[in-house]
Amino acid sequence: MTISTTRPGTVLTVLLAGQTMASMDGSIVTVALPSIRRDLQAGAPVLQLVPSAYLLTLGVLVVTGARLGDLLGHRRAFLWGLAAFTASSLLCGVAPAAPVLVAARVAQAAGAALMMPQVFSLIQLRFDGAARKRAIGLYSTVLALGVALGQLAGGVLVAADLFGLGWRPIFLVNVPVGAVLVAVGPRVLPEGRRVARRLDLGGVALLTAAMAALVVPLIFGGRHGWPLWAWASLCGGPVLLALFAGYEGRVARAGGVPLLDLAVLRPPGVRPALLTCCAVMGCYTAFLFTLTLHLQGDLGFGALAAGLAFLPYTAGFGALSLTWARLPERAQSALPVAGPAVFAGVVLVVAGFAEALPGAGWPAGLGTPLLFLAGAGHAAGYSPLMAQVAAVVGPDRASALSALNSTGPVLASVGAVAGLGGLYLAAGAGPALAVVAALLAAGALSAAVARTALRRRAPIEEHAAVG
Repeated sequence: MTISTTRPGTVLTVLLAGQTMASMDGSIVTVALPSIRRDLQAGAPVLQLVPSAYLLTLGVLVVTGARLGDLLGHRRAFLWGLAAFTASSLLCGVAPAAPVLVAARVAQAAGAALMMPQVFSLIQLRFDGAARKRAIGLYSTVLALGVALGQLAGGVLVAADLFGLGWRPIFLVNVPVGAVLVAVGPRVLPEGRRVARRLDLGGVALLTAAMAALVVPLIFGGRHGWPLWAWASLCGGPVLLALFAGYEGRVARAGGVPLLDLAVLRPPGVRPALLTCCAVMGCYTAFLFTLTLHLQGDLGFGALAAGLAFLPYTAGFGALSLTWARLPERAQSALPVAGPAVFAGVVLVVAGFAEALPGAGWPAGLGTPLLFLAGAGHAAGYSPLMAQVAAVVGPDRASALSALNSTGPVLASVGAVAGLGGLYLAAGAGPALAVVAALLAAGALSAAVARTALRRRAPIEEHAAVG
């Protein structure tokens, strides 16, 4: 079926359904770990790999997955990744032992790393103008709220104990959904074009080493008391990234096709915009992590109750994501700055509650509108900014932008949990949330820089178009 005869809504439904499964599976397993430990008699070292192996593999491979979309075609890469994710979800659900489950989680993340970057690339190629803004708003909702929805869905499925299967339905639920998407996808998704003839294996090796050097200590360092190897690895990661950037530049100058087209970062405003998006996503993960621990550890909430407490946040994010594209242009331009600032204000108020009323419980009457505002602020600081960047970069570099948009938030989220999670354990919810608020304020300043640069670029492009 050609692009012109495929309904945009059908295309978006297939893409976002796959993205939803991949986003949720990063956190859906968290509340099921006690059940997995009892059922599989898994020790603590192996058990911690069940969630960590997924994040580690995803962080290491997602840029390579984005470039494979250029090599294979975005539709084929999406469907292959989806099929691998679905099959490995089945293996996770029937795993007879913890090592098998960990291996299946690695395979699941590898499939997700191939599938996820194609979602944004296909949105870039299939949609334009206002339709693209709406599509990016929906995509941002799925990408951002997957962590919270995963925790909620995990709590519901484990508590339901469907067919007496305990924790296994958290993985098995992906199988019928994935099978339907694999069957429908070839008939509705646009093919996309292949722009790479071969894979930049040198770039793959350098970037894989750099990402592993950064992600491995962030995931495992804190659990082992931050030993010397963790700090050495964290210091080596940026060095390897610099080597990777230099190598990619040489490949591009020699007429080759680099793994990551770093020219995507050249337009004014793109770098601070991506920095803001990473900051907002990392702060969201840290806020979710810290508040969840506070609700469960300090206030005695159960896993399901803690997940339900975040529903207003989800509603706020969804409400703004679905409506911002209809606002006047001036309001759309202001949202990326105002959003993180509002989010920061809410986080400071919640930090004040945690410090001033540590034993008074969660003020649901005030907490509900506050979390709604926080979710709306999060959406304002992400969706409109990504739409502006996508318009500036254009479809030709969709894969590179998708790779950065996937990798940056993963690194920011893992780093936020490692650093601010440790601060919570050492000093409590108040100080940890205060740092989150400060980082969001910095994100608002970065968004202001990006807005100024993007505004200056718009008149230049309009003048060039007229000329």
